[in-house]
Amino acid sequence: MKTFFRIAPLLCLFAILSSCGNSDDDISFNINQTGNLGKGIPVDACLNLGDNELILSIQDQFTTLPGKVSIFFKVSDADGNPVAGLTANQFTIYEQGRNDDCFNTISTSESFARISPNSQIFSNNTLLVLDLSASVLSGSLNELKSASVSFVNNVMPAVAQDSFKMAIYWFDGEDELHLLQPLTAVKDELTLAIEGITQDISNDPSTDLYGAVIKSTDIAEGLLDEARSNSTISAASVVIFTDGTDQASRYSETDALTAVRDADLNISIFTIGLGAEIDTEVLMDIGRTFSVFAGNKEQLETTFNEISFRVSERANSFYLFEYCTPKRDGSGVNNLAISVTDDSRQGAVQSEFNATGFSGGCQ
Repeated sequence: MKTFFRIAPLLCLFAILSSCGNSDDDISFNINQTGNLGKGIPVDACLNLGDNELILSIQDQFTTLPGKVSIFFKVSDADGNPVAGLTANQFTIYEQGRNDDCFNTISTSESFARISPNSQIFSNNTLLVLDLSASVLSGSLNELKSASVSFVNNVMPAVAQDSFKMAIYWFDGEDELHLLQPLTAVKDELTLAIEGITQDISNDPSTDLYGAVIKSTDIAEGLLDEARSNSTISAASVVIFTDGTDQASRYSETDALTAVRDADLNISIFTIGLGAEIDTEVLMDIGRTFSVFAGNKEQLETTFNEISFRVSERANSFYLFEYCTPKRDGSGVNNLAISVTDDSRQGAVQSEFNATGFSGGCQ
């Protein structure tokens, strides 16, 4: 049985390599409009857990007979930065039943607590969008290809997983976002597509940057909508590279920034700029999650690697935490709290589950 409950100032460092972090708004808070815990609530004061330096944002939760409780959430720090790499032994489970004044600690070992693969309920898609206008093709194509391959290798899992996919698009001056490689979980397909880029790929030397922003954001929105229709939670990252400003003037800067501003909060948008002809302020506004700039083509791989780390960090900050509860049929609705500790930081969130039909034997 599976029962679903549906749910920043800018600091810029300019040197040879310059990067700017923007406000990170990629957590879905639509259930709890007054806070940042997703569908969760602050934990009861009786637990005396203290202030939260880590934020557990519950995206979904469900129960499975004979007695398994599953909670899917994202972990961020107090500034909204994702926290990846947590393990089951860093979590503590608390339950409060009808006869409990406060919460009781549930042993993670005795309850078979674990971080489980989340591919059945979560999909993460990355869109790599490359400027292949004339200036790139004639001046930095080899460096861009090398940096893009490195990006793919860093972002995609070593073993292909259906829940982690990437597509590659490119733009020039045409009113079209060209598809280089459809969405795939196979790293080699992405690499071959990049290696196949040639200097004669484009027939329009101009740059339709704003059109690329609008179109790629629309594609990411469509991927999230498709996932929802399949009862799957989804997140997406759009990574846009350019070496200049919008020259085609097909769309306005306002149109592009509106698309970014109105995009689903589970879409992270990054920008990578190259050279002296970019408008860093515009690229920072477009890259609402993070922006990075390279002074010359030799620094491209470093900048792509920085963005790839941040893309991977966000994807891996979603957790499916599961355990076997000692509560049994007849206990009704029980309160549940989960806390996590990461070095000196801690955070917690409270929810509830219905134990109707629960019995022993869960693993």
